[in-house]
Amino acid sequence: MSNFLEQVHKKLIVSCQALEHEPLHSSYIMSRMAYAAMLGGAAGIRANTVEDITAIKETVNLPVIGIIKHVYGDCPVFITPTEREVDSLVSCGTEVIALDATSRPRPDGVSLPELFAAIRRKYPGQLFMADCSTYEDAAAARDMGFDIVGTTLRGYTRETAGMEIPDMDLIARLGQTMGIPVIAEGGIWTPQQLHDILSMDGIHAAVIGGAITRPLEITKRFVQAIES
Repeated sequence: MSNFLEQVHKKLIVSCQALEHEPLHSSYIMSRMAYAAMLGGAAGIRANTVEDITAIKETVNLPVIGIIKHVYGDCPVFITPTEREVDSLVSCGTEVIALDATSRPRPDGVSLPELFAAIRRKYPGQLFMADCSTYEDAAAARDMGFDIVGTTLRGYTRETAGMEIPDMDLIARLGQTMGIPVIAEGGIWTPQQLHDILSMDGIHAAVIGGAITRPLEITKRFVQAIES
């Protein structure tokens, strides 16, 4: 458990994800993205689906934060939303399992405290990360017993939509008060932002995805700059 935390302390974790509708959707491509990230100095990988995680683990010797994005109807919770996805992630040996830790209703009607109690009993040695959108989400997750809290869902819930990310004030407050490892994630686009975030007290690591592994989004940013 502690080995992951030691490996990523004050370091960069790179998110290698591409959904079915995205141009780089392929477990092979994600494994090569992870390989490139490793060569560049990343200390860990965040990845989606058992297939991608398995391919990545066969390619690089880096710890993985694993998720399964599964949309159930019109339910807004889709990051590792039920115990079924947790079971699948445990089966592929991911070092950390991240799940939506907002207070929004989950697709199976099970509350987050009920789900977490069940998976903690079932997998007592597994590290669990809470993907949060607010300070209150993070505090509740910490009190439930999550091992790590992250800012992953800031700006991606109805309550936080439109907020500027990364939210440096929220990240700093979490680092100062949580008392457990905090991983900053979401909207980190520049090396200076990463430097500033990892310089904060209590911030354990940071995850960057779009700025490194999503060329469509990167290209859009450059095109928008010349068209504005």
